[in-house]
Amino acid sequence: MTDSKDTVTAPGPGAEPEPIKAVPLRRPGRWIAAAIILILVGLFVYGAATNPAYRWDTYGKYLFDSRITAGAIVTLELTVLAMAIAVGLGTLLAVMRLSPNPVLRTSAWVYLWIFRGTPVFVQLVFWGLVPSLYKQIDLGVPFGPQFFHFDVQNLQAAFLFAVIGLGLNEAAYMAEIVRAGINSVGEGQREASVALGMSWTQTMRRTVLPQAMRVIIPPTGNELIGMLKTTSLVTAIPLSTDLFGRARDIYGVNFQPIPLLLVCATWYLAITSILMVGQYYLERYYSRGATRQLTAKQLEELATAQAAVKAK
Repeated sequence: MTDSKDTVTAPGPGAEPEPIKAVPLRRPGRWIAAAIILILVGLFVYGAATNPAYRWDTYGKYLFDSRITAGAIVTLELTVLAMAIAVGLGTLLAVMRLSPNPVLRTSAWVYLWIFRGTPVFVQLVFWGLVPSLYKQIDLGVPFGPQFFHFDVQNLQAAFLFAVIGLGLNEAAYMAEIVRAGINSVGEGQREASVALGMSWTQTMRRTVLPQAMRVIIPPTGNELIGMLKTTSLVTAIPLSTDLFGRARDIYGVNFQPIPLLLVCATWYLAITSILMVGQYYLERYYSRGATRQLTAKQLEELATAQAAVKAK
């Protein structure tokens, strides 16, 4: 004979099981680590705020100076134009590397070998020396009439050379990113496109590249942010109208580099933060359908559909 208190009754067929009383797992290590980090950050901020060597008054004076804002605009222009060249040329180089044509494959490989194997600063120095290397450009028939003559030595286009130098260097890295994205698409997609009568170019443009975007976008966003910071090297051209160049010109006069470098870093950080937000939404757009996890709106629509079925 068993005691009634020890008897466990199973729920009926239509009865709901009793809710589980879950006790959250205590993690004191997290709180200790967070407290230590907050203390260290607080000490650093207090030390920086009370250190007169930072010259916070000078920082506030030049944070929104017209020369600094103009330099930030030039930096954005350099970034956008150079990345436009890099994305277009990088995509072309990636397609060339995957082409069945051995001439195109070899040409693309040589380009990547040169531009990835030399520092970007050295490349920019060479672009700054283009007027010295090529004083004039003549196109025409040897020992015959000339169809085009251009005087490079009198050309004052440091901004143009900076855009070209940054764009050509970044194109080598974008080519590898795009190639990795193309290789991430299954062979079955290409075979299906060929079975539908598409050419190799049409297969790349209509089938492969749209699906490869979810792999290409994240590293491209990182390259865009890296390009923004790489523009500080255009001093090798030389070009001094960018953000860092303007800050360097100012602290070259008032001999206060620390607050001007902080101003420069603040602007770079602000622009980078905006680009990171845009990258997040762009990644989310191109990653649609890549995961089985439903969004809140999809779950709500599914619950509504289930309720409608039960009502019938």
